[in-house]
Amino acid sequence: MGVLHVNGIRLRANHGCLPEEEKIGGDYIVDITITSDFYQAEHSDELADTVDYCVVFDVVKREMAIRSKLIEHVAKRILDGLKKEYHGVSRFDIKVTKINPPINGPVDSVSFVISG
Repeated sequence: MGVLHVNGIRLRANHGCLPEEEKIGGDYIVDITITSDFYQAEHSDELADTVDYCVVFDVVKREMAIRSKLIEHVAKRILDGLKKEYHGVSRFDIKVTKINPPINGPVDSVSFVISG
């Protein structure tokens, strides 16, 4: 069993409940943790035997491009998309972070984590 991290996927998206967020968007960081049996990849040294980072990025980019009011909703879509791509993976942990959320005070970010 091993753990693969794809960290710091930075994207601009139009998620949020406020009309301004739909128009101007905001900055997001998505981190993916993949727990699975990587035995075959460890021994074969072949991309076909592991999780392709490019596919992970493409799933995240695709789902982040679809507007959601809540980061919880977009995180679930990312999780579902990755599960469709990689049936044999034991577990995905998805963390979606919204940078500088529109809150009445100084807040660097808010994050939501979902696992499955």
